[in-house]
Amino acid sequence: MLNYPVIILVGPQLAENVGMSARAMMNCGLYELRLVNPREDHLSAKAISASSNAEEILYNAKVYKSTKEAMADLNYVYAATARHRDQIKPLYNADTAAQEMSVFLQNGSKIGILFGCERTGLNNADVSLSNAIINIPLNPKHSSLNLSQAVLVIGYEFYKTQINKPEVHLETNGTELAEKERVIKFLEYFENLLADCGNYKLGEKREKMLINLQNIFTRNQMTEQELNTLYGALKYISRQN
Repeated sequence: MLNYPVIILVGPQLAENVGMSARAMMNCGLYELRLVNPREDHLSAKAISASSNAEEILYNAKVYKSTKEAMADLNYVYAATARHRDQIKPLYNADTAAQEMSVFLQNGSKIGILFGCERTGLNNADVSLSNAIINIPLNPKHSSLNLSQAVLVIGYEFYKTQINKPEVHLETNGTELAEKERVIKFLEYFENLLADCGNYKLGEKREKMLINLQNIFTRNQMTEQELNTLYGALKYISRQN
């Protein structure tokens, strides 16, 4: 069984949007594209160019005459729509739907996501064929998304359920974190340069000034490269004076 949902574009109008949707799918590890009555050729030069090296999805895409045919072999289908449909169906945000999709897929179900055409979205008849609705909450004054943007948002939420999200960390780009001793020596060097500074000469302000400086340079993890850069800058400034 597929371990990712099928993307179904119903009545897409522009080949470029189909191509960009394929690109969004590839970004998110989605590979099966189904098209219902596309207005333009999904293998045209415009579509291939817009896919930005995701053309394999376009070459493998299947074209259907109706939405019913496109979803016939699926077990559970979500309809992506921003408009209120007056239909009694479960309504999900993209992230909660993605979590449910992941569970369904693990249990061997085949999942599909319906997206409507660029101008009008899905019609009520197509929505009525779905099991549930996915709504992407956006600014009420302007909640319309480009077709490929909608595919990307929902696709990305699903992709996040399939990966081990990296922990927040400091990217040092090859340099090493500075040891406290090095940071303290730098602060002492900085303090010596401040000997003639106006506020520094005032005893009652000196301690607060030093604490503020220490907090600036100890609040985050300093690297050896950053310390060397600061040393160089301060040495240059001191020579100019």
